[in-house]
Amino acid sequence: MGNSISSRWKVRRGATATGLIALSAVLVALVLMLVVAGRPTDSLVAPAEVSSAKGVTNMTQDQKSDDEWRAKLTPEQFYVTRQKGTERPYSGEFWDHKEAGQYKCVCCGAELFTSDTKYDSHCGWPSFYAADGKANILEETDRSHGMIRTEVICKKCGAHLGHLFDDGPQPTGMRYCINSASLAFEKKPEEKAEK
Repeated sequence: MGNSISSRWKVRRGATATGLIALSAVLVALVLMLVVAGRPTDSLVAPAEVSSAKGVTNMTQDQKSDDEWRAKLTPEQFYVTRQKGTERPYSGEFWDHKEAGQYKCVCCGAELFTSDTKYDSHCGWPSFYAADGKANILEETDRSHGMIRTEVICKKCGAHLGHLFDDGPQPTGMRYCINSASLAFEKKPEEKAEK
């Protein structure tokens, strides 16, 4: 009887060890798939190709080389707009900006948003509930950093602007969370008093 229990234990212990090895292999495979799926697609292309938005149709791109963009933009603007970076929250020029006017693409000057749709979302980046120049904006699925988000891109030049979320105020319920480094501001001209 003692041999019978001992042999059953060996069989169970062997089956358990085999099962743990198989489970470990499956977990490693899942982690690798998540790492690859979460990797930004830009990291898979040559650096010279990063300056244009990938997989976007109907884009009229302002074609410039990375050297031309670097000459035109500050290092932070280049990082954000051409390499799809993100500025730190509460660090950008426009996160708490209150003046009336038009927000344009810092790269090409395309009209994007107005101060009329800007609001304080308490997220640390300029937020708008609607795009003024909807014809100048493209939305593309962004699977970087292990998340699925909607990236906002300038249609004219392919600049990364920020992301779009569905947690904004009415009337749209949308929040365009935009990097200050991707924006230029044009103050609204003061209206002349009529006499």
